[in-house]
Amino acid sequence: MRRSILAGGLVATVAALSGCSSDADSTTTQNAAKASSPSPTAHGGSSDDRPDAPWAAFARLMEGNKRWVDGKPTHPDRDPSRRQFVAEEQDPYGVILSCIDSRVPPELLFDTGLGDLFVMRTGGQVVGPVVTGSVEYGPMTSGTPLIVVLGHQRCGAVKAAYKALKDNKPLPGNLQAIAEALRPAYEETAKAKHADPVDAMIRIHTKQTSAALRSNADLAPLVKKGDLAVVSAYYSLDTGRVEVLTGAPSA
Repeated sequence: MRRSILAGGLVATVAALSGCSSDADSTTTQNAAKASSPSPTAHGGSSDDRPDAPWAAFARLMEGNKRWVDGKPTHPDRDPSRRQFVAEEQDPYGVILSCIDSRVPPELLFDTGLGDLFVMRTGGQVVGPVVTGSVEYGPMTSGTPLIVVLGHQRCGAVKAAYKALKDNKPLPGNLQAIAEALRPAYEETAKAKHADPVDAMIRIHTKQTSAALRSNADLAPLVKKGDLAVVSAYYSLDTGRVEVLTGAPSA
């Protein structure tokens, strides 16, 4: 059911950051079983099919990713009846903040349908006020229960930023703004030796971004109540698999 935006505005409190990742696969398997009905091909006829709990939304996304990895996508809710069903209003169950990379289309790698996701894509999934506001829109206006910050393997934006910051040679034009947004992740990466520092920076930046959203003054109250989960994840270009880094919700 659609939730109304909290009357009088959200209280600006900060939720404690939660990081649960190492056992994410087993948690996902348990939650996916609980969210297995209705089948992903039967969503289009009723808004009741929308998962309202963070764990259920997360499980549905991960079920879709498994189909993608296995080469068995069902392409749910992409027909004219679904288009007609969502034409008057939308009620997505997930928000995805991902990179602009052409190889990382969230609707495909999570095997979702029309009206299922709010999607924001920026170079290196960096954020600013407009992007943050866009991420906030679903949870704050219609109770969207899940945000996923999705980094990915071999991110060109992060690679360019890493080299520019390491060599102290600014990138051309507004590309330098992306590098500056990635500076906190670069500085954290530089504190230790990594076999693949760019990949380490991708993961660190993704976790930093999700942590910042989780403690955001407007989103933190929803997280604290259990109405919203903010997950950081990493997409493998080689396998198609989404690996959870932090924040996987449980039932």
